[in-house]
Amino acid sequence: MTPGTIMVRKLLQVIALALCCTAARAGTPQLDALFESDWQWTLSHSPETATSLGDSRYNHKLTNTSLAASRVYNKHQQDMLKEALKINRATLSGQDLISYDQFILDKKQLINAAGFYPYMVQPISQIDGFQITFPDLVSQTPFNTALDYHNYLARLHAIPAYVDGIIEQLAQGMKTGWVAPAVIIEPVPGQLRQLRLHLDESELAKPFQSIPPAVPKPAVFAELGKKELNEHVAPALLKLENFVTTQYLPACRDSIAAQSLPGGMPYYQFLIQSGTTTDLTPEQIHALGLSEVARIHAEMQKIIEQTGFKGSFSEFTAYLNSDPRFFYTSADDLLAGYRTIIDRVYRVLPDMFVRLPKEKVGLKPLALLGSEQLAAGYYVGGSEDGTKEGYFAVNVSILNTRAKWQMETLTLHEAIPGHHVQDRIAKESGNLPKFRRNASYTAFVEGWALYAESLGDEMGFYKDPYSKFGNLNEELLRATRLVVDTGIHAFGWTRAQAVAYMDENTANQPADNRVEIDRYIAWPAQALAYKVGQLKIRELRDKAQAALGDKFNLRAFHNAVIDNGAVPLPVLESQIDRWIAQQQLAP
Repeated sequence: MTPGTIMVRKLLQVIALALCCTAARAGTPQLDALFESDWQWTLSHSPETATSLGDSRYNHKLTNTSLAASRVYNKHQQDMLKEALKINRATLSGQDLISYDQFILDKKQLINAAGFYPYMVQPISQIDGFQITFPDLVSQTPFNTALDYHNYLARLHAIPAYVDGIIEQLAQGMKTGWVAPAVIIEPVPGQLRQLRLHLDESELAKPFQSIPPAVPKPAVFAELGKKELNEHVAPALLKLENFVTTQYLPACRDSIAAQSLPGGMPYYQFLIQSGTTTDLTPEQIHALGLSEVARIHAEMQKIIEQTGFKGSFSEFTAYLNSDPRFFYTSADDLLAGYRTIIDRVYRVLPDMFVRLPKEKVGLKPLALLGSEQLAAGYYVGGSEDGTKEGYFAVNVSILNTRAKWQMETLTLHEAIPGHHVQDRIAKESGNLPKFRRNASYTAFVEGWALYAESLGDEMGFYKDPYSKFGNLNEELLRATRLVVDTGIHAFGWTRAQAVAYMDENTANQPADNRVEIDRYIAWPAQALAYKVGQLKIRELRDKAQAALGDKFNLRAFHNAVIDNGAVPLPVLESQIDRWIAQQQLAP
């Protein structure tokens, strides 16, 4: 265990102890001022984050991606930690104490990360980077007024400087050895080229194609938009494409393992700790994954037998991925199918929670250029004030890969009772500081969403055996991640070995497994958090049921899990321990 991990573990234990004295907060002006100052600094220096949260104050800006800005960012985290440590912790209680300790934990994590490498570790890849994030950002930007269009023109004008910063970051990585694996960079020039050659039909051009009547001089804005796209955005994309092709890609490493970076195995262990908020080792996670894969496979085999199918696991999955009965033939029908599932969930959702968010989940087709390379669907969070809705984005491309037997599980995960319920409960809480309302510990957020999938049986879903198989397959996918991520980054697995393992052990289409493996290569340890988080929530539920017996209330348990926003798993455990003690004392 590294010194940094020991420090973080002790701090998590301190936060957990604070939960034992949680009470309605009276408010501490010095603490509130610190949190608000840091939050406002974060939004002003990460304008894209502000936009995604419905805050339009910085919609004319983009993040400063230069090396100098990275150093400013790191110093800010150090300064905030110093300011926090000036506050007398002994004077705090309840939610203030929890928030204080969590704030310190967050800052120490960021400082520890900078200790490995003080700049952007991976500024661009096949799943992240300007070519993906900016079109997505535009889809979340409001276009209702003339000011909205002036802001967007300014943001387009800022793209060349943004790209120059990315190139500076990439060049620094080449000097220091912090370069990406070649396999995840090889698709990037093509992605950049596709966006550049199709700018007029991309998400970037759409705001100028349907300007609201209330906006004056629409023809002028349309012309200015075309000029910005042609004279600033396209050349910047070409510049980045040429740099990646001629300089960065040749310098990329052949190894796909995170431990081959200058940070070595301690860096991968740090990523595990950051992602899972646990002290689990690669060996422990790998063994856990193998055990879960075997358990889930046994359940899936029973489902295959229920369908009457005669054949092997691989033959059954081939049947599921090819028979036309399992696929819609129009995007409208696919969306209608999801709406029906959402309506069904809402009818039984009160049986699962004492308190639900006020805002209902939206549903929108995913219409980004290159969406055929993206997931079947994902959740996009809304604003705290509800002016920007949270919605489930459904991928309507390549319909012959969007299987009906996956739809119930995907809805429960990405929409309700998964991401939307958890996200909105946090955002609608006036009792939490803004950084906690918007916290995103992956083990908690994705662990909850994966746990939410498992509630389908209790909510009346998965009655069709094929749908139940789909549910198990999604859980199986998260279990195989424990095996292949650690295999790749800790145990020397090749890409081909990892792909073969997933092809053999899941019902996913082979092309999807290749995309999955490249995601784990690009994003070490992130995918481990789903299953680790789900298992912890299920463990805590079992613990509460055993301790409370007839006093156990599932609806109250679910709110006990999510009402304090996203938290590290050790904090969640102490939170539930306290809830159990309270329930035991209740008449």
